[in-house]
Amino acid sequence: MFSSFVSPRQVKIGDAAAFAGTTPRAIRHYHDIGVLPEPERGSDGRRRYGYDEMIRLLWIRKMADAGVALEDIRGAFADDAGGDADAAGNGGAGGDGGADGDRAPIDPQVTRVLDRLESTLVAREAELRRQRAAVQRMRTRGSRLGLLDDIVAGRLESLPEGSVRRDDLDTLLVTERMLGPLAAAMQAGRFVALATHPVLREGSDRVDAAEEALDDTVAVDDPRVAQVAAERHAFEEALQAAIEASGQDAEDDAILDAWDELHPAGDDAVGGAVDADGRGAGPRRMSAAEAISKMPYDYSPARWRCMELALELGAPDPSAPDPSAPSAAE
Repeated sequence: MFSSFVSPRQVKIGDAAAFAGTTPRAIRHYHDIGVLPEPERGSDGRRRYGYDEMIRLLWIRKMADAGVALEDIRGAFADDAGGDADAAGNGGAGGDGGADGDRAPIDPQVTRVLDRLESTLVAREAELRRQRAAVQRMRTRGSRLGLLDDIVAGRLESLPEGSVRRDDLDTLLVTERMLGPLAAAMQAGRFVALATHPVLREGSDRVDAAEEALDDTVAVDDPRVAQVAAERHAFEEALQAAIEASGQDAEDDAILDAWDELHPAGDDAVGGAVDADGRGAGPRRMSAAEAISKMPYDYSPARWRCMELALELGAPDPSAPDPSAPSAAE
């Protein structure tokens, strides 16, 4: 019995979009870039889509959903046009050539497209794994500590909750970006000492406050600048003595050895590798000097001078004998 339903021979763009699971705007874009040829128009001037156009539209959607770029889809269909002509010359859809058409060798250009797509998908999978690991670290360690590199966070996660301040983590974040995770891991030892020595933490807060007081109202040659520099130098010596007494030097050596095993020599750039689309493990790589030059610090001239003086006080005396040099008696 003949069905009362008869499918239309052609449909309008809205129906074509609904059937293919896309939008009229997307189909118009396909026309504009040449992925989907313009169909004939009806008497009302609107596009009409027949069976062949719908088949091509469905393949376009399948390829796009698989991640193939529209430019590559256009090239694939251009190659496919020649293949269709060959198939027609060998018997068309009704012959053996049509039956084996889906198993025919893939055009080399399409193969390159698929190889490139697979590489992109592999990179995306790696990125997703990295992101999931970061989320898990944030759940386990906290939102800030969990975002630092493992080698940095690993030195702090055993400390009591709240003993590492937000300012400490901010400092480590900046150091990690400027000088890399290894330098930040070494600096983390400083905050371990501060977290486990309340007297040192009080001294650190006192010197920090004195440095912050050296604002733009204080002249560079103000006596307070040299005084605070001396306080900073004395505190740093006390902190270093506490770190040495705690045995952290051995831990530092172990971290350095582990880093050397995992990273090639001379790899001193900071930032993560990224792909051509800007995705990846982090910001683009840059030298430490470039990173330092791009980080703003709102320090007054007096405070900068205080830092210089403190460094000068901590520098070795060039006239002093080298304790590692052999003596005359030796």
